[in-house]
Amino acid sequence: MILYICMRVFYIIMKNNLSLQALKKALAGFVAIGLLLFLPAGTLHYWNAWLFMALLFFPMILLGIFMLFKSPDLLSKRLDAKEKEMEQKWVVALSGIMFVTAFVIAGMNFRYSWHILPDYITWIAATLFLLSYMMYAEVIRENAFLSRTIEVQENQKVIDTGLYGVVRHPMYSATLILFLSIPLILGSLLSFVIMLVYIPIITVRMNNEEKVLEEGLEGYKEYKNKVRYKVIPFVW
Repeated sequence: MILYICMRVFYIIMKNNLSLQALKKALAGFVAIGLLLFLPAGTLHYWNAWLFMALLFFPMILLGIFMLFKSPDLLSKRLDAKEKEMEQKWVVALSGIMFVTAFVIAGMNFRYSWHILPDYITWIAATLFLLSYMMYAEVIRENAFLSRTIEVQENQKVIDTGLYGVVRHPMYSATLILFLSIPLILGSLLSFVIMLVYIPIITVRMNNEEKVLEEGLEGYKEYKNKVRYKVIPFVW
């Protein structure tokens, strides 16, 4: 029975063009990240990299399947999203440079044993990574208007319940934990320092996003007064 259900789900996914598009992007990402980690490491025996890739792609596939059945329109928007504003294009470009640099340094750190973090740090970071993924999934469940680009959508409403009742940008809260845990999973303190660049990057993005939402989304100014914190309760 379980095998039949799994085969049925697989058949539906393979018949869906949106799922094939998502699968292609996931495979391309898997190959790209693998090359950025294993080539600098000079070996495939970089266990931290395998752990990270498993933690990244297995939940990603499950989340993609969930979105395919629960909210295909949201999945489509996130797959095809492209920034329109030049400021946000720079944010995306800088984020890409940050990731590439952090991955290459992590691989080289493993290869030359510059500063390998203890295994317990890796497992703590792995736990935080999974928790942030769960938070990410909850944000997607709560906000059907969630988009990778900064825009106000047709019929969009302010979400002020759940995680959005705690901080205004729970997605960035999730990605902050997610991204900062990555170099720790990879065992590289140097990469962690590099990934700290994400903090000013999302600060610029959030400031721009809030400006757009204040101008185009009814009720957002009142929401800002109601929920004071952007990312971390009582801190930020």
